[in-house]
Amino acid sequence: MSNASFAVPVPKNEPVRAYAPGSPERESLKKELDAQAAERVDMPMIIGGREVRSGVLGEARMPHDHAQLLGSFHQGDATSVEAAAKAAKAAEKEWQETPWEHRAAIFLQAAALLAGPWRDRINAATMLGQSKNVFQAEIDAACELADFWRFNVHFMREIYAEQPESAPGCWNRLEQRGLEGFVFAVTPFNFTSIAGNLPTAPALMGTTAIWKPASSSVLSGYWIMKLLEEAGLPNGVVNFVPGSGRAIGDPAIGHRDLAGVHFTGSTGVFQGMWRAIGENIKTYRSYPRIVGETGGKDFIFAHASADLEALVTACVRGAFEYQGQKCSAASRAYIPASLWPEFQERLLAEIATIRMGDVRDFSNFVNAVIDEGAFETIRGYIEHARSSSDAEILCGGACDRSRGWFVEPTVIRTTNPGFKTLCEEIFGPVLTIFVYDDAKLEETLTLCDTASAYALTGAIFAQDRYAAVHMSKRLVHAAGNFYINDKPTGAVVGQQPFGGGRASGTNDKAGSKLNLLRWCSARTIKETFVPPRDWRYPFLGAK
Repeated sequence: MSNASFAVPVPKNEPVRAYAPGSPERESLKKELDAQAAERVDMPMIIGGREVRSGVLGEARMPHDHAQLLGSFHQGDATSVEAAAKAAKAAEKEWQETPWEHRAAIFLQAAALLAGPWRDRINAATMLGQSKNVFQAEIDAACELADFWRFNVHFMREIYAEQPESAPGCWNRLEQRGLEGFVFAVTPFNFTSIAGNLPTAPALMGTTAIWKPASSSVLSGYWIMKLLEEAGLPNGVVNFVPGSGRAIGDPAIGHRDLAGVHFTGSTGVFQGMWRAIGENIKTYRSYPRIVGETGGKDFIFAHASADLEALVTACVRGAFEYQGQKCSAASRAYIPASLWPEFQERLLAEIATIRMGDVRDFSNFVNAVIDEGAFETIRGYIEHARSSSDAEILCGGACDRSRGWFVEPTVIRTTNPGFKTLCEEIFGPVLTIFVYDDAKLEETLTLCDTASAYALTGAIFAQDRYAAVHMSKRLVHAAGNFYINDKPTGAVVGQQPFGGGRASGTNDKAGSKLNLLRWCSARTIKETFVPPRDWRYPFLGAK
């Protein structure tokens, strides 16, 4: 152990590259896209540092061109999970005894590799495998993941520096131990940064992990694992086990060494995992930590004083960036009647200019949804609106699966505040609007607060400051990430820690100290310099 109290580099958010025509970064990324499109990657499991091939293959295809195969990944089962748990156990002691600055150095190196020589590879894999345009991939796969790794190191150092006071004659100390057992990290398809953060945040704090990536984003996950290996992450600290939810999840949740779950995905799956943990509670060595972010039905609520141009921009970006496949995407809007005619005209005019297509054409703002299941679910919601008497499709609504899973940016207006597309999470490029009477602001705020079970993100638009204060108070529990005069997407690590309550999750705020505290266990140490040598207290005296 070093005889020093180290400071860590002050984290700064990774600058977002513009990829403007003629720029070196655009040319470099285009070459990588061509190379990956022509490659067929064999993606094994990585357990204890070994490549494991089951021969039971899943496919990685381009959502925007589903005839194009990017590679195949080997799927695990209960045997794979047991092997991963043993590898995590074997790595646990040495990893927890590794000085914190050396754990930190691994992830700082990973961030440097991602921001530099690995940037094109991770971005291109995210673009091709998850159908993200260049800007959405850049802010996610490159910038946000690098931010997670850098800021998490900074937050870890702050946590370790927090120490108790000491009375005269003793020294009180507090240390944060890694958890006993592994964290089961279950990651989503829609954010490469979340996929990289969920297993590595526990690892940074000294806790080993088993990582099950979404089957529709294994390619970018696999390259993250290879990047971590290059950064020097020891074998068995993070074990990469793709496969179906039940095949991997059931044995992992039932394992005696389960120390926690770090999850982003659907509410139903998370609730099922929580239920299974409760049923298995006597099995575990310790009570598992349960952290989850499970979706949203995120809102934009406009006051009559709203800046119309800013409101329209927020709706377009908030609802249709990455095809609405963000937990934070704006999928419902409440617009006052006084603004409606001009708002509708401007909104539909802007949407008409949006281009949709392959991610390799950088002029396309909208690309494909992730897979056939998502396509059919979204199409079902649109058809429900099309056949309903209390809803009208104002634009979009077309769905084309001939080459890729394409759904047009769609705007629905409903007169029913309980309408299905206004209340249920769709996870696609569909924005439902409810136009309210200006005199019924209070009633409509109540509708906004109660229409959905979720409480992840939300935005209000008002130039009237008193109105903004009032709306913020009325919607205090409606969103864990709340925006004033901005879209409800785009949280930045170190600036807006992310998470929500109600059915949206446990609100443990990824990108902050709050999340990291979940992956360690405190030990208080008291050292007394001159201990008492007589058990009798003065009050015991006879007089």
